[in-house]
Amino acid sequence: MTATGMSPAVTRPTGSDAVLMSVALVAVSTSGPLMAATAAPALAIAFWRNAMGGAVMLPVALVTARDELRGLDRRERWLALAAGAFLALHFGTWIPALTYTSVASATALVATQPIWAAFISGARGAPVGGRVWAGIGVATAGALLLTGVDLSVSGRALFGDLLAIAGGLFAAGYMSLGGEVRRSVSTTTYTALCYSTTAVLLLVACLAGRQSLTGYDAQTWLKLVAITAGAQLLGHSLFNVVLRRVSPTVVSMSILLEIPGAALIAALFLGQTPPLLAIPAAVLLVTGLGLVIRAGSRGQEPSIPVE
Repeated sequence: MTATGMSPAVTRPTGSDAVLMSVALVAVSTSGPLMAATAAPALAIAFWRNAMGGAVMLPVALVTARDELRGLDRRERWLALAAGAFLALHFGTWIPALTYTSVASATALVATQPIWAAFISGARGAPVGGRVWAGIGVATAGALLLTGVDLSVSGRALFGDLLAIAGGLFAAGYMSLGGEVRRSVSTTTYTALCYSTTAVLLLVACLAGRQSLTGYDAQTWLKLVAITAGAQLLGHSLFNVVLRRVSPTVVSMSILLEIPGAALIAALFLGQTPPLLAIPAAVLLVTGLGLVIRAGSRGQEPSIPVE
């Protein structure tokens, strides 16, 4: 760790770190395919994923960080609540996207959150370098090509793509607010508040939209548990463990492998084979995102992307 408490920008993973990152990557890569295969309304999936996550994290926070919870000031509480609202918007757009477009496209386009994060940083007065803009240009070309491919498939697929892009935008807002909160609040406390807030807001949306929250078969409940335990808890936890020793740039770049990972799982188990032109489009998108992350993450506090 540097004097500022941030991981150095060039630290490379050890063998044990590589194993942990591999397990985390597999866990997050199952998220999209599992949600696409779950026989429940999209908003209900979003609710249960966060409700289960909150049910795990809130008791932990009450036991291990009760004094911190009581000592939060008004700004910290409002920022945590706002982050939870953006996370609810993220899941409320990205998970429905999986019902309209392919897992491969939805996962690739929701990963545009580093681009939106760069725009948010620029709007807040932080300088955005030329390499970041170059990466944004390459990634945008890939995204446009990918959405063009999906438009040739159907208007429904294009609508799903737009939902996924919106999910990336809301994820960037969540990350930006979360980064502010985590300057003074522990991960356990922040996560407990955020997941709980997200679950409550999604519950309201489900009730307003008369989404069925119960009555699922055992297989559906198992998938909901697997989604929460895998991507929501195991994947994020392991990436956070690795971030203590490995640079944010390396971890963020490795998380981009979720895109081909999710596409491969969807192809094998859901029969979702992407169109041929979608492959170079995804390569362009991943390359551009890699440039943005590499150019923009040095010296910044790391954050784990949501999926």
